[in-house]
Amino acid sequence: MSESATVLSLGTPAEFRLACPRCRQPFPCGVDLLRCPACELRFACDGGVWHLLPPERELALRRFVTEYREVRRHEGWGSRGPAYYRALPFRDLTGRFEKIWRIRAASFTTLIHQVLRPMETHRERPLAILDVGAGNGWLSHRLSERGHRLAAVDLSDDARDGLGAHVHYPTAFTKVLADFDHLPFADQQADLVVFNAALHYSPDCTATLAEALRVLRRGGRLVVMDTPFYRTAESGARMVHERQEAFLAAHGFPADACGGEGFLTYRRLAKLAAVLGVRFRLLHPSPFWSMAVASLVEQLAGRRETAVFPLVVGARP
Repeated sequence: MSESATVLSLGTPAEFRLACPRCRQPFPCGVDLLRCPACELRFACDGGVWHLLPPERELALRRFVTEYREVRRHEGWGSRGPAYYRALPFRDLTGRFEKIWRIRAASFTTLIHQVLRPMETHRERPLAILDVGAGNGWLSHRLSERGHRLAAVDLSDDARDGLGAHVHYPTAFTKVLADFDHLPFADQQADLVVFNAALHYSPDCTATLAEALRVLRRGGRLVVMDTPFYRTAESGARMVHERQEAFLAAHGFPADACGGEGFLTYRRLAKLAAVLGVRFRLLHPSPFWSMAVASLVEQLAGRRETAVFPLVVGARP
């Protein structure tokens, strides 16, 4: 696909400056072991993935990560060979989640054309990008192909559906097991932070976005991609309730271990903008309007509106 073609070849960019996720003290250089000079926490690199969860956060998130992995394996995410991963997001070679990947492919294309290309033209250098909620790393791979410097951040290092799948890509990027609210990066070093189908897992979007803004450089961009949007909070709450009931019936345990907000509304986004001092604009991938019409039809028929997936782009004034 043309969207994945390399556009920059300005040499190999430097590594990200990692910092203690607890106290934010930058780490001294380390090959496969990092030690915080302030609080003396130690973190290791295992299988190419930096494990940068402080003990208290690892304990708090353990149930969510365990259940999430179990459910994703049961649903059949991932594959054994590299062809599957390298075809994403344009093709799902398993055929299991084609509708989801069509939405993500449209979002990715919009990200490239309307966000990334203008930034590339303006900066004329490789961008430092955080892929937050990276999953199997497909987005980090695609953007690395364009010559950018990527850090893939996720709570799972699963070999099929998490950061462990990095072995299937020919590109190199930094892999970090970390909590979205305690990003292990020094301040003001990212040009772009992308929440990759991930922000709705946050129990407090204000805190999560504030942490992302901390690591953004002046003039950087914040993108929320593939998070469900509703016109009314009531519709979003009904969706969450319906999903929890279906999840409990299918898996035998509730789906609220992380307590994420689950969705966004336009009013919620306006409140986030006011609190954080960020201006947001909405971009509409190609399926957006057909999905919006379908949602309106559902409402007129007295049913719950269906979600739409705009691309949200934020910047400080």
